[in-house]
Amino acid sequence: MNRALILLLFFLVSCGDETKKKVETKDIKNETGLYYVSVNQKIGFIDKDGKIIINPQFDEVAIINKDNLVCFSDGLANVKIGDKYGYIDTEGKYVINPQFEFIGLFYEGLAKFSENGKFGFIDKKGKIVINPQFDRAGKFSEGLADVKIGEKWGFINKEGNYVINPQFEWVLGFNEGLSSVEISGKYGVINKKGEIIINPQFDDIIKFKNGIASVLVGNKWGCINKQGKYIINPLYDYNLNFEDDIAVITLDYKKGYVNSKGKIIINPQYNDARKFSNGVAAVSLSGKYGFVDKSGKYLINPQFDFADNFDDNGLARVKVGYKYGFIDKDGKYVINPQFDNARNFKEGLAAVRVGKKYGFISKDGEYVINPQFDWAEEFSDGLSLVGNEKDGEVEYLYINKNGVIVFTLSEFI
Repeated sequence: MNRALILLLFFLVSCGDETKKKVETKDIKNETGLYYVSVNQKIGFIDKDGKIIINPQFDEVAIINKDNLVCFSDGLANVKIGDKYGYIDTEGKYVINPQFEFIGLFYEGLAKFSENGKFGFIDKKGKIVINPQFDRAGKFSEGLADVKIGEKWGFINKEGNYVINPQFEWVLGFNEGLSSVEISGKYGVINKKGEIIINPQFDDIIKFKNGIASVLVGNKWGCINKQGKYIINPLYDYNLNFEDDIAVITLDYKKGYVNSKGKIIINPQYNDARKFSNGVAAVSLSGKYGFVDKSGKYLINPQFDFADNFDDNGLARVKVGYKYGFIDKDGKYVINPQFDNARNFKEGLAAVRVGKKYGFISKDGEYVINPQFDWAEEFSDGLSLVGNEKDGEVEYLYINKNGVIVFTLSEFI
């Protein structure tokens, strides 16, 4: 599934003398193919053709912006009627009637809920599996959920039994069999038995990913392995996030690259450095952007005033002077710099601005949709959200790749 795109837009539309209705939309772009729409503060769902699938009737819908999970999770959406939460399916039918003060999203088959200020867990039928008894609760991860009693955190299993008694000032959910915990203001790591395997000694810690965790000592970041041994000493200004076995490092405002074994592969020297993508990264030196490989060799010499990484189609957005264009991996212009602004190509089209108007071009630089919009987003699932301002008000529209208006928000007033 594509990464979820969330858009939140507000505008007021006159209807009659002094009647105004507030319309809000979120492009949920999830596996259901439904869009969130709010009409006069009531929420429903429409499909890509603008057809109402679930009538606006809810006061709130839970949104989580994490990769590709938005609104619906496993075919269920968290909704609120009045002051109570429940769950609906993709047809708008209640799977769990609104009855809870609060309800979270489902993880590993269970969702947290609250009653009289205490948290417990329910299953997908709405049955209370773990009675409300905790002051706070996280989510289940690797079979355990973090819960808080008083001022201390511990972990329970899906039967609600303590596996690790509340004793920590702070915890992260388990990941790769480990959890980061806080004891007396310092951070360490425990296993699922609650045993401390890395003593609390750090000022901050990021969860393990592929056996590596970023840690903060004083004001410098480094990395440890699961045995607590430094693979990268705490020398750097920002935490390290490895992608494709390489992370950007920052030292005294200069950026470079290190691999997961702690070897610096490109010394800190750049003013800006992007993550590697398909073995190539955009970097800036002395105010100009170029592209390097993993050895630091320039594949395209610094010459651009701005550059993005290459996309999956082998094109990179670049800026020369005040104009944007696109190059290939040989550094040759596929589309000459001519636009006042440009977005990256998505689904074969790129939004570009000429003067004050946005249109869309194909990869050969030809207009597919002529500039006519005051604002435009990238295409996702065959639709783009665009906007036009008139008489001080903005109307937002969804268009397809032919530039045809599929629906406008004003249709739901």
